[in-house]
Amino acid sequence: MQIPAFKSVQIANEEQQRHMLKIGEVSKRSGIGIEALRFYEKSGLLDKPERTDSGYRMYDARVLERLAFIKQAQVLGFSLEEIKRIIDEKRAGQSPCAEVRELVRLRLQELDERMQQMQRYRQELAHTLAKWDETGEVQGHICGLIEGSNVEYSITQTKLLGKKK
Repeated sequence: MQIPAFKSVQIANEEQQRHMLKIGEVSKRSGIGIEALRFYEKSGLLDKPERTDSGYRMYDARVLERLAFIKQAQVLGFSLEEIKRIIDEKRAGQSPCAEVRELVRLRLQELDERMQQMQRYRQELAHTLAKWDETGEVQGHICGLIEGSNVEYSITQTKLLGKKK
């Protein structure tokens, strides 16, 4: 028995629609909030979804793979801007792997620098505490120990030094 052409198109459309997901279902399955999904769409991380006649977003089920990729890239330390560049490179038909390796190479260098800064800060803080333990109580406006300290690196400065854009 042969199915008429218009009937086979209708069946194909119905099958495709079964694999289409509304934004709420994408959110539920991916664990990513609806507002974040809208943001990802506006940012170009996700392709524009189809819309129903009433304006509902309808995502192809493959969007879940893209979202899993975005989550994994974030776990690895990539920013959303970097992830977008990687996705755009792939969309352009190129392999983003060389850029990914270079980004991770740079990230490792930054981590090494921050670890060295944190080690210097730790040593300086430990030295200061040892001096304070010898000194004991010191009068001051609030606490003479803090007011008289000469620590050069603070945790805030170290964090700021480590954040490069």
